[in-house]
Amino acid sequence: MKALWAKFHHRRAKSKENTTDFADAIASIAGSGTLKILRWPNYSEFQPQVQEYYDGRNYELAWTRDGKPTKSADALIQMFSNAEQKGLSPADYDADRWQQRVQQLNEIRKKHDDSDEAQATVAQFDVAMTVALMRYLSDIHLGRVNPQMLNFDIDVPSRRAKFDIPSLVDDEFVDADANEINDAVAKLEPQNPMYQQTEQALPKYLQLAQQQTANPPAPLPGVDKPVAKGGEYPALPALWARLQLEGDAPANTPAPAHYDSDFVDAVKHFQERHGLSEDGKLGQGTIDALNVPMSRRVQQIDDSLERWRWLPENFQQPRVLVNLPEFMVRAYDPDHNLAFKMKVVDGEAEGNHDTPMFVRSMRYMIFRPYWNLPISIIKKELVKHLGSGGAAYMEKNEYEVTKADGTPVTGWTVDDLVHGRYMVRQKPGPKNSLGLVKFMFPNEYDVYMHSTPEMNLFNLARRDRSHGCIRLNDAEKMADWVLDGQGDWDEDKIHEAMFGPTDGGEPEDNKQVGLKTTLPVSITYLTANADEDGTMHFFNDIYGYDKQLEAALAAGRPYEQQKVKINPKLTPGETE
Repeated sequence: MKALWAKFHHRRAKSKENTTDFADAIASIAGSGTLKILRWPNYSEFQPQVQEYYDGRNYELAWTRDGKPTKSADALIQMFSNAEQKGLSPADYDADRWQQRVQQLNEIRKKHDDSDEAQATVAQFDVAMTVALMRYLSDIHLGRVNPQMLNFDIDVPSRRAKFDIPSLVDDEFVDADANEINDAVAKLEPQNPMYQQTEQALPKYLQLAQQQTANPPAPLPGVDKPVAKGGEYPALPALWARLQLEGDAPANTPAPAHYDSDFVDAVKHFQERHGLSEDGKLGQGTIDALNVPMSRRVQQIDDSLERWRWLPENFQQPRVLVNLPEFMVRAYDPDHNLAFKMKVVDGEAEGNHDTPMFVRSMRYMIFRPYWNLPISIIKKELVKHLGSGGAAYMEKNEYEVTKADGTPVTGWTVDDLVHGRYMVRQKPGPKNSLGLVKFMFPNEYDVYMHSTPEMNLFNLARRDRSHGCIRLNDAEKMADWVLDGQGDWDEDKIHEAMFGPTDGGEPEDNKQVGLKTTLPVSITYLTANADEDGTMHFFNDIYGYDKQLEAALAAGRPYEQQKVKINPKLTPGETE
């Protein structure tokens, strides 16, 4: 009989002459869903895939040959160790435990140990590698947690159920070298330039975080009032060093002796990257952002990469991408070249009108729409204006009371409105809260993009001021872009549809225009993202979604995956 170490020879389990020395041990582990040597022993969410994988190879060893880890296993161990550079946690894949396990294999091989204990150790190594790899592939492709657990309406569970990990492991990883493994992983990641640029920036921020951990900087002192050009600030050298850290100020240059134009330019650049008012003044908000540790910026990048992975493949390069904490929408041409960026207003956080995160397809537009007031807004906001001067208020704001079929009603009472006996709608026109055009991607939340008469809101740095819908800074430009190639629409015709004919004729109200080609729309939540040139931008966690995600991840594996009922803060129908 051959010594046990000689039986470690790896085969793809395609013939009937397979070794069965470890089959019973592997089958026992693969059928249990628990492996004690793992940092997270419960791998029940992957147990069916693990069993399917080993069943397909007649429970042969996959990751050792002649008692040694295969080149593939060595490459995977290195990949697990580098997981943080992908925004993942190395500990999830036992990165700090593989060296000891490899040592155990070496000892068994050197001693030609064929005891039951040795067989169990070899089998555990193999299954542990398979579990770690399956976890990693699922995490990098689909994210770690179910977004529906966090009130995001994106169906990752159904994608997870269709993800054929056993075949992927067998086809792309078992006999692969390091380059082949890296290429296979890259194909599983979101194929979006913004994701790729954000991921590429992560190692730099990991390094900065490590430097700050080793040598913590003193916080920049606060100010009673903003420091403008020519003003005084007691920590100019420290401020300049902080601005140099991420490239807002030129490297290898001494700090100016005064808060001069060089400081103003550097502070403006920093403010632009952090969604702050770009005035070049050193106010408390800017100082607070400057004092955020790099470890926090790393976490924001990790959170954003996680959310990218939730997106279905057909929405990973959407034509329209709304980033809620950035208060920005991006429009892309069919080749995913950026057409333009535009400021938006989204749901008010303090008013509990958070705009939900979801993906849908834009299917039609409505020029000069009516706005049907939701009953909640009637109760919370309208009725307080309907006292003795109620009729005048209604007329001034161009509200009208109608039956369900749109027939105007006279002689109504406030009680009729509060109890929903009649509807209230705002007539089309410049005063309409939806503006002169809205863009429809049907969803159960009644959230859409639209223009607005409140253009002053776009002068604010923080723009969570709607009831949940997304208001556009230049809706006419969006309409021109959406309708390009969708028929005989041109700029003049679109302008007339919004503002009326140039000859003074009556405009057509509530005009619906269907799109011949629908446009994928992604409403997402990225508090960290790389711009087109790779520059990193960071934004405030306005809805607390980063905090929720981090709490879910901190709970450890198995991360919650079950499908749950979506229960966003936003009540369907309360939008505008």
